[in-house]
Amino acid sequence: MNLEKSLNKAVGNLILFYVKLHNYHWFVKGKQFYRLHELFEEMYDEITETYDEVAERMLMLGMKPVATLKDSLAVATLKEATGNESVKEMVASVLEDYKALDANFKEILDFAGEADDDVTEDIMTSTRLTFQKHIWMLTELLK
Repeated sequence: MNLEKSLNKAVGNLILFYVKLHNYHWFVKGKQFYRLHELFEEMYDEITETYDEVAERMLMLGMKPVATLKDSLAVATLKEATGNESVKEMVASVLEDYKALDANFKEILDFAGEADDDVTEDIMTSTRLTFQKHIWMLTELLK
């Protein structure tokens, strides 16, 4: 893998994650409905900005980001939502997705370092801070 492929994997995963968060936002039920409904919305809004920033960074570097659902699914490693998950399964799935995204962004960070691309490194580092905060909070929610 190289920087461009790793960035495209991130864009594909972010697009898939955006759709999954919408699915969970719409289909969450139960005692935690209000809080999780709002949380999933906050998350998909944040993910929208993230995948736009990553894709635009690719364009700045002369790369071509995936830009269709078909192409995103072809490179994504996250799993789609079914719409049948329980609340606990939704939260656990989002937690696992943030962990996978964090690992993907660490991979990009390493490739960007090899390429002496400090701007991409900065984007990856600041975004990983956000991902890791979500990982911590979702982990606590599942206790």
